[in-house]
Amino acid sequence: MHRFALISGAILSMALAGCQSTRHPAPDTTMTTSSIVAPEGSPATGTDAALPQMSSDSRLHHLAGRALIVASIHDLHLQDKEVILSFDDGPIPGRTDRVLATLDHFGVKGAFMMVGEMAERHPELARKIASEGNAIGSHTYQHENLATLTFDMAMKEITRGEAAVTKATGGDVNFFRFPYLADSQKLRGAVAMRDMVVMDVDVDSKDYFNTSPAAVTKRTMDLLHKRGRGIILMHDIHNRTATMLPTLLSTLEAEGYKVVTLQFKKPTAPAEMASI
Repeated sequence: MHRFALISGAILSMALAGCQSTRHPAPDTTMTTSSIVAPEGSPATGTDAALPQMSSDSRLHHLAGRALIVASIHDLHLQDKEVILSFDDGPIPGRTDRVLATLDHFGVKGAFMMVGEMAERHPELARKIASEGNAIGSHTYQHENLATLTFDMAMKEITRGEAAVTKATGGDVNFFRFPYLADSQKLRGAVAMRDMVVMDVDVDSKDYFNTSPAAVTKRTMDLLHKRGRGIILMHDIHNRTATMLPTLLSTLEAEGYKVVTLQFKKPTAPAEMASI
């Protein structure tokens, strides 16, 4: 995941750094990598603008699993060979569109953790993500490392991001992921009080590394084989992610995995509070 600046009238060009988890094995930081939000394929092929070339036999796929209704992080329990597909840092035209087309082809949904500034810049795409039944989350407004901010400054960044995504999508924002997974118990509690479920990470695809789409697929499946289930972290701002996603989903399907659809249900007040 990444820190970046938006440039009017041009595709983003700031380098974005990968995330590190505090709740699961940390990503490999021995490589000093950065991801440039610019064409990652051959400029001559125009791969950044092309949608996946797939047949229209999406009804033949059997990758879609159950709907998991959650009111808090405690409800996020996956069974063996169940995965949640999560995408951070978008939306961005030309790549998020391709991710959405692939999800639609396989008949599955994802969880999109949008950066508020990106959602503001591309509201039509943000609304499309929501209208297609994907889970919607926020990822702060400017992808700040909240561990470097005071609590009040961090909450301002969180609430500003939530408001931007809410306005762009026209609906509720029910999930949240900490940039760089840099959290604290106090911040996690404050997010929960806003009726948002914190999304942690089980399988880090490391698609922010400057590697091939095939390498991202292999890394993701290798990690998933060790865990057997989990929340997969990807980023819809990368061309390599949009390119590798059809292969990844085909592999998941062939190996009997199911993609869980996240749905949020506002927690009910405890019985002792209801009578007050």
